[in-house]
Amino acid sequence: MTTLTGAPHLVLVGLPGSGKSTVGRLLASELGASFLDFDEEIERREGTTVSEIFEKRGEAAFRTMETALTRELAEKSGMVLSPGGGWMVHEAKVALLRPPARIILLEVSVPTALARLGSGITRRPLLAGAAAEERLASIAAARMPLYSRADAAINTESLTPQEVANSGLRLASAWGWPIG
Repeated sequence: MTTLTGAPHLVLVGLPGSGKSTVGRLLASELGASFLDFDEEIERREGTTVSEIFEKRGEAAFRTMETALTRELAEKSGMVLSPGGGWMVHEAKVALLRPPARIILLEVSVPTALARLGSGITRRPLLAGAAAEERLASIAAARMPLYSRADAAINTESLTPQEVANSGLRLASAWGWPIG
C-alpha cells in the first residue's frame, strides 16, 4: 500500500450507493495514494463475502473485523478509505482515526442510491430482499445525525464520479495533502 506519510487519511462515508468505492478509487489515483475499501479487504482476508459473514457469523462478527481493520489503519497515514456505510455508527471506530483523519460525507438520496445499487443490492446484507427502499430510508434517517459530523460533504446526486473525486481533491488540498 502506498501511503503519504504525514497526510491525514481521507475517509469517505455515506449510504450504500453514494459512490464511496468508485469515488475513492478515482480520488486515490489522483492523489497517488492507496485506496482501501473495508468490505473488500475483509472479504479478501476472510475468503468469503460480507453477506456470508453476516449470514453465518452475524453482524457482530463483521463489526469486530471492521474494528480490527480500523485499528491497523490508525497506524498508517495518507490513504483514501471507504468503510462500510455503518462504520460511522460506531463512534469508537471513528475515534481510532480521527483526528487526524478527515471525513467526507458523500450525500445521496435514497432513490438515487437504490438506482445506483441496482441488482448489486442482493450483496448488501442489510438491504437484500423485499422493502429495500424502506430499510434504506430507515438506515438513512438513523445515520444522518452521525454523518453530519463529517468534516465536509459533497452532494453526489447530479455529479459524475469524476466530478465528486475532483471536489474531494480540492478538499484534500485545503487539508494539506501534497497535490502535484
